[in-house]
Amino acid sequence: MAAPAPMPPESTLSCLPWRALEDQIAAWDRLALRASEPNPFFESWYLLPSLRHLPDTGKVMVLLFERAGELAGLLPVVSAPRYYRWPVPNLASWLHENCFCGVPLIARGAERDFWRAVLDWADDRAGQALFLHLRAMPVDGPIHAALSATISGEARQTEIVLREDRALLASGLSADAYLEASLSSKKRKELRRQASRLAEQGTVAAERRSDADGLPEWCERFLALEASGWKGKAGSALANHAGTAALFRESLEGAAARGRLERLSLTLGGRPIAMLASFLTPPGAYSFKTAFDERYSRFSPGVLLQRENLDILERGDIEWSDSCAAADHPMIDHLWRERRTMARLSIAIGGPLRRRLFRSFVRAELVRNPAGGGR
Repeated sequence: MAAPAPMPPESTLSCLPWRALEDQIAAWDRLALRASEPNPFFESWYLLPSLRHLPDTGKVMVLLFERAGELAGLLPVVSAPRYYRWPVPNLASWLHENCFCGVPLIARGAERDFWRAVLDWADDRAGQALFLHLRAMPVDGPIHAALSATISGEARQTEIVLREDRALLASGLSADAYLEASLSSKKRKELRRQASRLAEQGTVAAERRSDADGLPEWCERFLALEASGWKGKAGSALANHAGTAALFRESLEGAAARGRLERLSLTLGGRPIAMLASFLTPPGAYSFKTAFDERYSRFSPGVLLQRENLDILERGDIEWSDSCAAADHPMIDHLWRERRTMARLSIAIGGPLRRRLFRSFVRAELVRNPAGGGR
């Protein structure tokens, strides 16, 4: 078995409390612009508000990878005493319920050096952890490919323990052509009928903004709109909790300041009845949050808004847009025809005994969940 390649001597990996990131914002923002795979949820303007406002973040650490004196990789991690419902300690990437992608920010060309450093760190500092667990990892991108290449040839087992496909928009078609290819003529006719009936209620308009003008008012309208529906009743709306409401406001403000935000609204008589906040991270985009007025459900305002959102295909800098939706979403899955596979990966760390224990544990997990897949 070939020995793992050592890190280049000019490379270093540090594990720091997340508050140390407050002094790294400029370097962090430069890293985001040259990342080999975009992830807005680990950019400064989203991750820092998450850590400041959400509960139980005191133990979150951040792996910072530097190469030739420049920040070249970043991943928030936590030493977790439990693995979902099992009392099995593990090292894990840190995500929360409004963080829809867990791929590290890594500078182009530094992918394998980053993973080599992370794996060496995990081997040396495993503590009680049985394995390294990575969540919400895109499996078709360069960063997962680099991880697989780094591990190849090592006696280090890695398994995909859960795999989910979610709606993705990626096409060279125009918006009209894409809609025609996605929906049957009957469904397109029904959508036109709903749009006409909605227009009978008042003036309907679509507004798209990528600046910060009027952003505070827009955020408050969005929060109120989302809270007025089923999410508010279920206690899962952003406005139900002070921390998630603050995260929403601050992250949109930070994204707008960096040209990373697009706001799309469908209005009736000047009042929004459907709203969408998207993060623009060329060559990709992420549909972060959407809400619609359930009093107008018979007109399908959310679908009408997504019809307008197909115009993102016309942008020269955006090749794909991630829905951030759950797998098998009842609305977006019928409109967006492509899929993005996201996975949870578990990776062996430490010495031979720990790796044998991990092999037994993950074998039992895959028996329970054979759909997770293998290496």
